[in-house]
Amino acid sequence: MEPINNEVLNEFRFFRVYKDGRIQKFYDTQKTPPFNDLITGVQSKDVIIQPEPAVSARIFLPKIHDPTQKLPVLFFLHGGAFCIGSAFSPIYHNHVSRLAAEAHAIAVSVEYGLFPERPVPACYEDSWAALQWVAAHATGDGPESWLNEYADFDRIFIGGDSGGANLSHNLAVRVGSSRLPGVKIAGVVLVHPFFWGLEEDDQMFLYTYPENGGLQDPKLRPPAEDFGRLPCGRVLIFFAADDHLREAGQMYYDDLKKSEWGGSVEVVEHEGECHVFHLFKQFGSFINQNKKQSTPSPHKNKLEHL
Repeated sequence: MEPINNEVLNEFRFFRVYKDGRIQKFYDTQKTPPFNDLITGVQSKDVIIQPEPAVSARIFLPKIHDPTQKLPVLFFLHGGAFCIGSAFSPIYHNHVSRLAAEAHAIAVSVEYGLFPERPVPACYEDSWAALQWVAAHATGDGPESWLNEYADFDRIFIGGDSGGANLSHNLAVRVGSSRLPGVKIAGVVLVHPFFWGLEEDDQMFLYTYPENGGLQDPKLRPPAEDFGRLPCGRVLIFFAADDHLREAGQMYYDDLKKSEWGGSVEVVEHEGECHVFHLFKQFGSFINQNKKQSTPSPHKNKLEHL
């Protein structure tokens, strides 16, 4: 047996790379089985999207008061720099369960592949596969009964935090380019989004993505034409004043404003808060606002500070 080489080759915010090729993550991901919330009445269960490469999701159904009422769908992507985190972790289970209750929406929280077992762009492809799976229920005969019975496919919201916000933007752009029959994206929610601008995190992203296009890679720095492809009329962005990614999020917002997208942007900023603390109430009210609006208006570009 060869001796272990503990010489460090690279060290990033979430993991360390040794010279012998080993990768040590600094954070372990705990997972919890689905369980129902006896207080809010939200039910949850896990589904397999595809067996290989493995993609799954946890689905949350709020308490049903009127079986004839169709509910919006929150398609949620967790954060973790594409290398840590899980839809099945206690923090994300609790977060998305509460979102489902407050927004009175079905939530689909995606478990996508992570670096190093599955380097970027696996997370983007897995998210696309999961959204296609959701869209397959638009005719009412998909494999998941909750979506068949209760989902309003004219009100699909894509959202996530940090790296999940990056995935959400890129996924929405892909929908705008490729389309999904029977599905309308009503809004995109970006919580403390990760994009270009902070050298340490930029280099970490490029390392997790061996076939990257450098600092101008469209997944890292969205080009102007991508903003024009956003298929919805509303975007909500959360900022935290003490977030190390605050400037990156601001640059995204500025580029979105300058683009030809023409939709309505809402901003929620919290003073004295750091990266990725969970924002429940505003997220849920965004989903319930203007329920049927899903087409960009060329004359609307609203900025709200709440």
